Amino acid sequence: MPKIEITRTELVWPGKYDEEGNLVPPRRVNLPFQVIEGVNETRATRERHKEELAGHVGTLFDYWQAEEEQMAGEGDGWRNKLIWGDNLYVMGSLLEHFAGKIDLICIDPPFATGADFSFTSQIGDGDVKVTKEQSIIEEKAYRDTWGQGLNSYLSMMYERLWLVRDLLSDSGSLYVHIDWHVGSQIRLMLDDIFGQSCFRNEIVWFYRRWPTRAKNFQRMHDTILFYTKNTDNSHVFNTLWEEASERTLSDYGGKRLTTVQTKDGTWVKRETDEESQGVSLRDVWDVKKVHPRGYEHLDFDTQKPEALLERIITVSSNEGDLVTDFFCGSGTSLAVAEKLGRRWIGCDMSRYAIHTTRKRLMDIPDCRPFEILNLGQYERQVWQGVTFGGQKRPQQMLIFEYLKFILDLYGAQPLAGTQHLHGKKGSAVIHVGAVDAPVTIDEINECLAECKAMEQKELHVLGWEWEMGINRLMVDQAKAQGIKLFPLTIPREVMEQQAVDKGDIRFYELAYLEVDIKPSRKKRSYTVTLTDFVIPNDELIPPEVRAKIKKWSDYVDYWAVDWDFQNDTFVNSWTSYRTRRDRTLQLKTDPHVYDAPATYRVLVKVIDIFGNDTSQVFEVEVK
Repeated sequence: MPKIEITRTELVWPGKYDEEGNLVPPRRVNLPFQVIEGVNETRATRERHKEELAGHVGTLFDYWQAEEEQMAGEGDGWRNKLIWGDNLYVMGSLLEHFAGKIDLICIDPPFATGADFSFTSQIGDGDVKVTKEQSIIEEKAYRDTWGQGLNSYLSMMYERLWLVRDLLSDSGSLYVHIDWHVGSQIRLMLDDIFGQSCFRNEIVWFYRRWPTRAKNFQRMHDTILFYTKNTDNSHVFNTLWEEASERTLSDYGGKRLTTVQTKDGTWVKRETDEESQGVSLRDVWDVKKVHPRGYEHLDFDTQKPEALLERIITVSSNEGDLVTDFFCGSGTSLAVAEKLGRRWIGCDMSRYAIHTTRKRLMDIPDCRPFEILNLGQYERQVWQGVTFGGQKRPQQMLIFEYLKFILDLYGAQPLAGTQHLHGKKGSAVIHVGAVDAPVTIDEINECLAECKAMEQKELHVLGWEWEMGINRLMVDQAKAQGIKLFPLTIPREVMEQQAVDKGDIRFYELAYLEVDIKPSRKKRSYTVTLTDFVIPNDELIPPEVRAKIKKWSDYVDYWAVDWDFQNDTFVNSWTSYRTRRDRTLQLKTDPHVYDAPATYRVLVKVIDIFGNDTSQVFEVEVK
């Protein structure tokens, strides 16, 4: 047997090294971001911001330097960013412009071996609740994370922690929240990636909960591992002070007795006055969990208390610093960063987490403008190239393989001899939309014309994205031609091979909405009233809850209006949404006054109780 030379102690798992013994590098994919919504700003502000940055050509994050300069002054500058997507792709895409620029990263990755991505959502005006089971994409996240037990979990974290290190500034800090399941392994992994000398603290978050009769000591703490990018003590550390113990005794005349540490390391009680700082914060933090009936509670299982994140962000960043959380969940770290005047970037792959965080931020008084982004068509293009051969095959063959793949998932057969219709399923013909573009009205009209020529009575159109207003308009237009039209969304899960292999793919009909736009008393003033919203896939709602829904608006959790949509970013100019304490929903907007006569496009966005959004454009002629 050959002698193996061991040069260091490290944590090893299947997949860390390839068959030749080479370290497998983390995946790094650089994709452009798409801004899909601007929150807490007017259209005029958005346009001015674009003009100010017009000289900086390129993707969204090419604006980093200009925005950083404006942040230091009084311009509108930087926009905080909430990103929906897989954090591996998000971090890889941030590297080009944010490598070495993030001051503080706080992450709370999944660490329990059970899969539970369900959440509880209130519906309607009352206190009826619905439990939403995990989605296919969330199941996939679980399979990727724990599908091969600890091995797959460690592989997932290893890739991401390398990217975290590259994103941190030289004076940056990292806090990783874990518990007893994987605490020891992640500590070794962080030592491997950052270096043992960059370890600063193992913080014990102590909390209380109901006792159990298990044959072990009560588990009443989690662990937060604190690392810095470098060992030179250049990292930000704003000392917080606490009193280790204190009591007021009458025989001391009201003086406080505080436990302090002397130079020789012993602890003694000393009298202090009211202004005493006490002792610097220790590494055991007694912070209460979020109370189920408390003000912070959002019915989000993994929600952490703001007091916990407030300590971390206050200690390891200064006002104006950039704080990020790539597993942001219900948005605690982002909300605290916002309140403390830090810039922030948050990311999560759960649509519902993004929606919960959006509402939470909007509830903060004077919350600064922020943007919601995704990787959209660019992520799909990468998937198409990798899955179907990319540059190794002619473009026509690539498209053919893609169409066949989607048709197979839908249970349809390819259809030959047609121009716009790609498949057939029962009595219906099928059209599959392109990976890199939304399905358009013209595209559907071409399909309808071909259906009519072939005397086909039912058309199913499968698309990733859709031209605004396509659903009701085209369904009615098809019906007038004697054709049943079913627009169906291709779910993002088709890009996940494990979901495909398990047969987890489901195509859903589009929801649709109706509004009434009317002039109000003031000149060039208009209001929008939401008059109907329909969820075709209401099988997601348990039957016992569905029976309690009294009206269509019970499905609506949030709706917003962009009064002058420019075929770019949706600018959230008016919003009504339900909160845990206020379940009312305003179905009529406040009046909006237009500056000049013209034909304007009004975009209305509705988000349902599951976090899914539906948008539609309406034209209004202002005289």
